Amino acid sequence: MDSILPFQRPDYRQNDELRHITIEPNFAQNAHGSVLISFDKTKVICSAILEKKVPRWMQVQGVEGGWITAEYSMLPYSTQERKVRDISQGKLEGRTVEIQRLIGRALRAITDLKKLPGYTLWIDCDVLQADGGTRTAAVNGAYIAAELAVRRLIKEGQLKESPFIDSVAAVSVGIFQKTPILDLNYIEDKDADVDFNVVMTGSGKFVELQAMGEESSFSDEDLSKLLELAKKGIKEITKIQKEVIKSP
Repeated sequence: MDSILPFQRPDYRQNDELRHITIEPNFAQNAHGSVLISFDKTKVICSAILEKKVPRWMQVQGVEGGWITAEYSMLPYSTQERKVRDISQGKLEGRTVEIQRLIGRALRAITDLKKLPGYTLWIDCDVLQADGGTRTAAVNGAYIAAELAVRRLIKEGQLKESPFIDSVAAVSVGIFQKTPILDLNYIEDKDADVDFNVVMTGSGKFVELQAMGEESSFSDEDLSKLLELAKKGIKEITKIQKEVIKSP
């Protein structure tokens, strides 16, 4: 009888282990705040720029305060096969729109927009290399870039105070080969039975849950295990974010 081999992830991580994270702050010189964030092979540049302008709908409706919005793109060489730029197709892909809306929602969830009077904080996330988890890496980098931008703008006198009331972080979890795992890379993501992206505040509140069975279904018990993994991962990411923001 053949022996049953123990479960082993493709990159030999533990089931509850994040990929190796590196963050290089102030990566883009002309942005008010920026980072190059890497989750192992997934690499995303996130920048934040404050603009003295708000969306037209805010002006028309007389809405006070400011706004935060995001744009997301994958560079042509970010994937194994060349990815056609959205601008070449004349419209944004549905996935692109979904992700940039997610980034914007995540940041607005932790922001007092009245403390950005008449301003829009633009977040740009550009994927240099994709190996799974680009949307969650983008959320994590976007928050750091936004915090660095706000701290710089306060120091320069353009803002009176920080609009942020909490931090925000994101991570993927899933069921791969019938096993719940944290922070899926591409190999795991493409073959996962369940794919789940979780966005939470630093204080432990949920911002967004995106869970789906990939030609499969999952139980209450599966969901509980995945949420526990996500909470663990987000707690670790939040700690790293704070260390980067506080560093000189």
